[in-house]
Amino acid sequence: MEYSRNFYQILNNEEIFEKIVNEKNDIGYYNLPYKDIAQITNYASSVKQKIIINIGIGGSSLGAKAIYKFLKSSRTSLKRMIFLDTIDPLEINYLISDINLEDCHFIIVSKSGNTVEPISVFKYISSLVEINENNSVIISEINNSLHSFAKKNKLRFFEIDKDIGGRFSVFSVAGLVPLSIAGVNIQKLLNGCREVSESFFSKKYYYEHIMNKARFLVENKSRFNNNVIFSYSSIFECFNKWFVQLWAESLGKKNINGTRQGLTPISLIGPQDQHSFLQLILEGPRDKTVTFFKIKNLGIDTIIPKIDNFSDFETNYLDNLSFKEVINAQADSTIESILQEKDIPCDVITISQVDEFNIATLMFRYQLLVSCIGKFLQINPYDQPGVEMGKILLKQKFQNSD
Repeated sequence: MEYSRNFYQILNNEEIFEKIVNEKNDIGYYNLPYKDIAQITNYASSVKQKIIINIGIGGSSLGAKAIYKFLKSSRTSLKRMIFLDTIDPLEINYLISDINLEDCHFIIVSKSGNTVEPISVFKYISSLVEINENNSVIISEINNSLHSFAKKNKLRFFEIDKDIGGRFSVFSVAGLVPLSIAGVNIQKLLNGCREVSESFFSKKYYYEHIMNKARFLVENKSRFNNNVIFSYSSIFECFNKWFVQLWAESLGKKNINGTRQGLTPISLIGPQDQHSFLQLILEGPRDKTVTFFKIKNLGIDTIIPKIDNFSDFETNYLDNLSFKEVINAQADSTIESILQEKDIPCDVITISQVDEFNIATLMFRYQLLVSCIGKFLQINPYDQPGVEMGKILLKQKFQNSD
C-alpha cells in the first residue's frame, strides 16, 4: 500500500522558528531594526517648515500615523503632521482648510508609485501649491511613475525596498522619514524593534510569548475566530487601525490546499467601548479572544477635583484621584470581569510609559506574531491578492468609461 498526502498539518514550534529564520533572507522587515538612519536624520534636520503633510494610504500611512498619534498628546515638541490618507473631498478640504500650504512640507508615500488615492491627492495639492525640492520628498520603489516624477522635478527621493510590504513598512523609510521630520526619535524606535528581534531570535522572552500565542490562536481558530484588542487610552486609536490592517490583510488567505483561512480583528478603545461592545464579549457567543493594552504611566497627573457643588453625586469616591488612576482601574475591572467568566481567552500587555521605545516594541512584536501565525497556517502573510483584484477592477471601470 502506498500513501501520500498534502492536507493541512500544524507544524511544531521549532519547525515554525526555522522557517522564520530562513525567511529573513527574503522578507525585508526583519532587518529594519539595524537600518542606518543617517541619511534620514540629516534630511529631517534640513526641513524648516513647521507643518508636515503626509500623503499616503494603507500601509504607507497607518504605521507612521499610529506612532505619531501615540506620541503627540504628550510631546508638544513634535511638529504638526496632517495625514491625507483619504480621497473624501470633505475630509481633505477640512484637514487643509486652516493652514497655509506655502508653509508646509509634503511627503508623498506610495510603494508602487501608482496608488490611486495618494497620487490623486498629490495632484490636487500640486494644483494649489508649487511642488519643488524645497518643500517635498518622495518615498517609493524605484523605476515607477512616482520615481520618474521625483527625478524630473529634482525632488529628494527615498527608496522603499521591494522586499518590504506596505503593512510591514513602518520601520522602513516609509515610516521613519515622516516621523523623523516631525521630531520623533527614530533611533529609539529602532532600539525598541531591536530588543524584540534579538529576544525572539535568541529564543528568550519575546520568543515564548509570540510563539505560544501564535500556536494558541491557530489551534483554536475554529472556536475563537474573532480577536479583540481592547486598548485603554485614546492614543492607541490609530495603532488599533494599524493592527486591523496588519491582521486582516495578512491572515485572510487561502492556504497551500486552497482552504480559506483567517482571523478577524476587532478594535476597541477603553473606557468608551465598555459601554457598548463589552456586553457582547461577556454575555455573547464564546468566539473571541481579548488582548488588553494598558499604559502604566500616562505621564499626566490631572486630578478629578472635589467640588462642593457636586456633593450629591454618587461618584464622589473618585474625588482627588488622577484620571490615569481611574482609567487603569477601569481596565483592571474589565479584565477581572472577563477572567471571572473563565472561558474567554485573555491576555494583558502593559506598556511602562508613552515613548518611542515602547510603541516600537509593541508594533514589531505584532509583526513577528503575524509572521508566525502565517507560517502555522501555511499561508503567505505578505501578499494581498484580494486587494490587488479590487485595484484592477477599479482601473478597468474608469478605462472602460472613456
